[in-house]
Amino acid sequence: MDNKGKITPKAGRRIFFQDTMFSLLSSSLALLAVRWLSDPIHSFTTLMAKWLVISLAGILAGLLITKSHKAVRRYHSFAAAQRIILTVVIKEIFPIAAILAGFIKLPSTALSATAILLDAVFTLFFTLYLRFTIDRISSEEKEIMEKAARRTALIKGTSPESIALAEQAEEIYDVVGFLSTNPRKAGMLIDGKAVFHCKNNKELDELVARLGGVDCLLFSKNEGVPEKKDEADDKITFQHDGMTKAGHLLKRSIDIVGSSILLVVFSPLFLACAIAVKLGDGGPVIYSQERIGLHGKPFFIHKFRSMRQNAENGSPALYGGDKDDRLTPVGRFLRSHHLDELPQLWNVLRGDMSFIGYRPERRFYIDQIEKQNPRYRFLYQIRPGVTSYATLYNGYTDTIEKMLIRLDLDLYYLRNHSLAFDAKVLALTFLSIVSGKRF
Repeated sequence: MDNKGKITPKAGRRIFFQDTMFSLLSSSLALLAVRWLSDPIHSFTTLMAKWLVISLAGILAGLLITKSHKAVRRYHSFAAAQRIILTVVIKEIFPIAAILAGFIKLPSTALSATAILLDAVFTLFFTLYLRFTIDRISSEEKEIMEKAARRTALIKGTSPESIALAEQAEEIYDVVGFLSTNPRKAGMLIDGKAVFHCKNNKELDELVARLGGVDCLLFSKNEGVPEKKDEADDKITFQHDGMTKAGHLLKRSIDIVGSSILLVVFSPLFLACAIAVKLGDGGPVIYSQERIGLHGKPFFIHKFRSMRQNAENGSPALYGGDKDDRLTPVGRFLRSHHLDELPQLWNVLRGDMSFIGYRPERRFYIDQIEKQNPRYRFLYQIRPGVTSYATLYNGYTDTIEKMLIRLDLDLYYLRNHSLAFDAKVLALTFLSIVSGKRF
């Protein structure tokens, strides 16, 4: 996709492939649902194979006729939505014709109609709803980037004056919360902002580190007055999320269980990628590189090798995107579909990484980043991730300037670190991949 939002030929081919794959997934789900709703179907495997072949022919015809795979950036327009709907209609003509011709036989007319209806609904969901959703996400990109780059502030106290000060400060700062000496208010929210209990400078320093750094501490004029017992204030609510110790334990448990399952489920894909890389140029299948992770300790991140051997010639070099001449033909495909990242499931299982975090970097580049923003060290409190909040909006970083923008987003993620936020990042990542957004 170019900087004007138009689909490039490569992007169009990628979306064509993704729409086809999700169309086949929709067809599979539809027939499985019919099987679940009915009595056992004789020769179901053969029926499924026929259904998928017909569906493949239908979606290919629909895409080629309507070219709806090129309606990605501006699919919020009515005309683009019409093209997507027309694609699905053309697709469903094929199984209808196959049923009428007797090539596909379901136990009853009602089940045939149900299968076609579900196939259409599922296909529309993946090709229309998800695209509308990712378009809304893209429209928020500028706002997110600006908010992450703003200076941060803590408000001393929870009095009405302090709350009013927070509202005024929002015009300039990203107010990350309130400080209180009252332990009863710890973990509460005032207008959606957390209340932190701090009784001394040591605890304040620990809090500042946990928040990824704070630029300033703001006081209201009467901050010397003892706080009132205003627990009944309608602006105060209890905080139901936040990455507590229990949250970290649960997150690690999810990482272990999820990576174990995915390593088994994706094992055929692992084998296919490994064979492709090996046949490509005969070199090593896995590429390992030292990165800095939890507590600032180095670890080796693993990927399917996508570049020619000795691509960096002994000196660090940033990835230059699809036009990087160091990419092998197989590697370019793996990168384009994020398949090169699959071996990082092993890193997640080992505990080097998490599914969601910040993207780990090499010491060489961290040293350059910290010269301009020393807050990078605050990220060491959490595990780096296979994907990150910053990746959604900043993509690959091929310059130090982009790395500094990414750091702002990573620190924003750190300040808002919670299981709910992780779930949001995971969902947005899935939506972005489905919609064909490049990272």
